[in-house]
Amino acid sequence: MELAIITVKQVLELFVLIISGIFLYKKNIIREDGKKLLSDILIKFVVPCMIINSYMGKFNDEVLDNIGKSFIYSIILCVLGIVISLAVSFVVSDEHKGIFRFACSFSNAAYMGFPLIRALFGEEGILYASSYVTVFNILLWSVGYVFFADKMPIKKLLKNLITCPPIIAVVVGLIIYLFKIPVTNIIADPISSVGAMTTPISMIVTGVAMGEAGIVRLIKQKHLLYGLFIRLILIPMVSLLVFYIFNISGIVATVTLVLEACPCAAITTMFAIQYGHDQKYAAALVVISTICSIVTLPLYVYLIGMI
Repeated sequence: MELAIITVKQVLELFVLIISGIFLYKKNIIREDGKKLLSDILIKFVVPCMIINSYMGKFNDEVLDNIGKSFIYSIILCVLGIVISLAVSFVVSDEHKGIFRFACSFSNAAYMGFPLIRALFGEEGILYASSYVTVFNILLWSVGYVFFADKMPIKKLLKNLITCPPIIAVVVGLIIYLFKIPVTNIIADPISSVGAMTTPISMIVTGVAMGEAGIVRLIKQKHLLYGLFIRLILIPMVSLLVFYIFNISGIVATVTLVLEACPCAAITTMFAIQYGHDQKYAAALVVISTICSIVTLPLYVYLIGMI
């Protein structure tokens, strides 16, 4: 219960930052080009620094064992989410099917998940979260891409994975951790400082996206409630049930479940625009699921704490 209360507090704090992003958009301080710039800085520089920093701590053999568990749990939950999304998408129109499958399969782990995990579990939590993001990105740039573009050349898939900044950061971090490479404070401290920028930047960007979209007209989108139910309730509850059946609990399980229970991935809208799909439907799923997650995320932290 205590962890759930902390989660409520942290989620509310994140929402205050989201509101500040809406304010900055409404006041014309940050516009579309500014949002894109901040998003690029976040994904290509800030998040990688946060991931690398999480591997520079002094951890024991138990932590190394937990890293292995986090990869296994992440594969199970990410694949489970994709399977559920595919299974329930038959009622969605062909026009919205690609967006629906993508938005329900992939959570907003980087924008919503990482700040929350860092607040709840510190650098050790980010260490396990980086395992989830590695699995997440491999599936997103392969299966997720196919949801929109039907097929992807192997060469392009490999290029997307090899050049993905968070995945590169995980590789660098693992090398530092496994080989016990000393990192001088002159380098470590700036990396830590940049990584700490993840929370405010990600939440402000989310707020700008909400301000851009316009909440009232998004609520009227067809298949919206169904998508929200699958992303925020069905997939997390099935994931929780799997953990309960196999008696999986602890910090690694909580981190993985929180990331899987996050709202629809912010990148859903970008994919919709790039491949000529209904961007309003994509934006509706992302924005409204983010608002609803203020209630659902603390609930799942509480429930997994009961296992």
